[in-house]
Amino acid sequence: MMGIERSDVIEMRIPPRDVDRQGQMFIASYISQAETALSNFWRARPLVSDEPVYIATKASCALHRALRYDDLARFSVSVNKIGGKSIGFMVLVETGNELAAEVEILWLAVRGEEHDPVPLPEDTRDWLYKYLD
Repeated sequence: MMGIERSDVIEMRIPPRDVDRQGQMFIASYISQAETALSNFWRARPLVSDEPVYIATKASCALHRALRYDDLARFSVSVNKIGGKSIGFMVLVETGNELAAEVEILWLAVRGEEHDPVPLPEDTRDWLYKYLD
């Protein structure tokens, strides 16, 4: 079950596929679910002509409290870096009033088959500043 309050926040119950034999959520699942929250957030961006493609160049997870099967988790997306050609996102994972994890994801704007880095579009950059920590 997944709930959406606004584009930068989703809530979900931890499914059985995301937990190990000890009942704790896999680290990779935090990143996967954070990417789902980021995809939801990204759909709210302004449409720009000739938009570059964005590729993930870094993903990391700092675990503070392991989530377990059926825990209700809240994934909140914010922007922690706006570079010339890249965007850094921080996704906070909370359960109740506790911080469970912090997932950092870095995207690079690219074009072409060689994935040449390109500048972020100005409209996209302006929109991202509303979510900058």
